[in-house]
Amino acid sequence: MTASATNTAQEPVSLWRDRNFTTFWSGQAVSQLGAQLGQLAFPVLAVTLLGASEFEVGALNAAGLAAFLVIGLPAGAWVDRWLKRRTMIVAGLVRTLAMATAPLLWWAGVLQIWHLYVVAAVVGAATVFFDVSYQSYVPVLVHAAKVAQANSKLEATSQIARIGGPAAGGALLTVVSAPVLFVGEAAGYLLSAIFLLRTRDAEQPVQAKDRQPLVSEIKEGLVFVIRHPLISRIAACTGGVNFFTTLAFTLMPVLVLRELELGPQGMGLIMAVGAVGGLLGAVSAPRFAAWIGEGTAIPVASMISSLFLVLVPLSVLAPERWMSLAMLIVSEFGFAFGVLVYNIMQLSMRQRVCPPRLLGRMNASIRFVVWGVMPIAALASGLFAENLGLVPTLWIGFAGSAVCIAPVLFSPLWGMRKLPDGIHGP
Repeated sequence: MTASATNTAQEPVSLWRDRNFTTFWSGQAVSQLGAQLGQLAFPVLAVTLLGASEFEVGALNAAGLAAFLVIGLPAGAWVDRWLKRRTMIVAGLVRTLAMATAPLLWWAGVLQIWHLYVVAAVVGAATVFFDVSYQSYVPVLVHAAKVAQANSKLEATSQIARIGGPAAGGALLTVVSAPVLFVGEAAGYLLSAIFLLRTRDAEQPVQAKDRQPLVSEIKEGLVFVIRHPLISRIAACTGGVNFFTTLAFTLMPVLVLRELELGPQGMGLIMAVGAVGGLLGAVSAPRFAAWIGEGTAIPVASMISSLFLVLVPLSVLAPERWMSLAMLIVSEFGFAFGVLVYNIMQLSMRQRVCPPRLLGRMNASIRFVVWGVMPIAALASGLFAENLGLVPTLWIGFAGSAVCIAPVLFSPLWGMRKLPDGIHGP
């Protein structure tokens, strides 16, 4: 019996004994490890080997995120029509081919910054379809009572990859060139597709007679998000925070590699040790929520992540280089802890209250808002840095993110011991 087939059973199967979930989980673990190598490879290649300016770094980040703004909404409607596992397999193969082109162009001696823009854009477009399918697939794969637990396990694995990936990438960069890391990410995407081929579920495609015009289906998803009293606040908070944190984090490679001269190893260390905070947040999210309340955990986690972000602009003022490194590590640790608790709780709530037929469109509508602002912020980051300066832009990022937690800070989530469970919301 598949996990999805047990959704109607009274006693849900343990996730450890659910072969389909463990296969899916294993594939994502490998994929995440490879993706973390690419997270380090892109900025290192652009800044240190191609000499990218602040604006070019911002444009590179924007290219990777632009698809969430351009095709995010229709992607959700398409994903609701398609089989989600098949969509993820195709997206994984597209990302594999795209990532493999960068090292080939480098070894041919013709790689230019615009090539990285194209690679980032193609990978970003495939990621839109993969991520919307991924967020909509967990309720298909596991029992409804196991959704939060499944999300916690998947996010914990992602954070473990964030610990090992940047550290391994930083170490590899002492003996190999940055383009080699692209091969690692391509391999991770390929192995993910193979594991997905071995995963089984009982999902059935939507019949053509049950479909509405594409615009109507997109509108239905958007209206659900806007009208839901909690999901709308989550979207507003996350969208605003993502805009201002992207404004700051787009410039992290410039800050670490050029301004503070901490090197690729320093950047890998910041990402890896900071990811320990994310791992702690991922594994402790259910207990943290049980302690202070599932609803209360969301605004509290948003405050934690915002407060730790202030250490990023403050790191420039440190008198010693090691102090700057320590401040950035602490900042990344605390920020990641807060973000992971926040993400796990709000994602689990969204999956529980959304009708299954709207999952793809709901997730795509959220992604359109909260990720669609990121390419705009990435471009703005480069422009602000070149006209206002690096440090003032970092301060703007911190101040803006602190203000944008207001929608969840002043909301019914405070004091809510149990998040709503059912399609009608709170």
